[in-house]
Amino acid sequence: MALGALARLLRLAPTPRLARPFAAKVRASRPQEPELPSEDDNDFAGGELTAPTEGIGKPLAEVLKELGKRVPDSLVKTRVENNGFAIKYIPWHIVNKILNIHAPEWSGEVRSIVYSFDGKTVSVVYRVTLHGIDAEIYREATGTASVDDTSYGDPIQKAEAMAFRRACARLGLGLHLYHEDMS
Repeated sequence: MALGALARLLRLAPTPRLARPFAAKVRASRPQEPELPSEDDNDFAGGELTAPTEGIGKPLAEVLKELGKRVPDSLVKTRVENNGFAIKYIPWHIVNKILNIHAPEWSGEVRSIVYSFDGKTVSVVYRVTLHGIDAEIYREATGTASVDDTSYGDPIQKAEAMAFRRACARLGLGLHLYHEDMS
């Protein structure tokens, strides 16, 4: 993973404006964005990207605008399903870091865990809540995993990670991955 790409995510070209009926007036003096380490400073060999701790409150519209930016391709992974279909996704820990940078006051929770009637799959409902200084918004999504799939982690872990990523996509983070083939 290239953490430099995560740092460049903050400096991407502006995206089209989002509809902002809930936006509040932004003060003229906004807190400055934290300076992110360069790719050389943080090679994941023990270094950790720190989230800002002062002046972390932002208007919700600003948070959503940042989350709606395209995620660099270097952070996107591809998984090939059994049927040969390739799926692009952003690993949950990268999504978590992006949220920590752009929406440091976010919260998330597992709302339910349900096994199918036949016991072959498990579904998780996950809620992500973004807290802005002017409003808060949440989105929920589901993730389902086969109990027999042991490719990595346990089925609940897989379903939770899937639900987490989908809830974040409903807030704009990585949403472009769902629309790439629609042209």
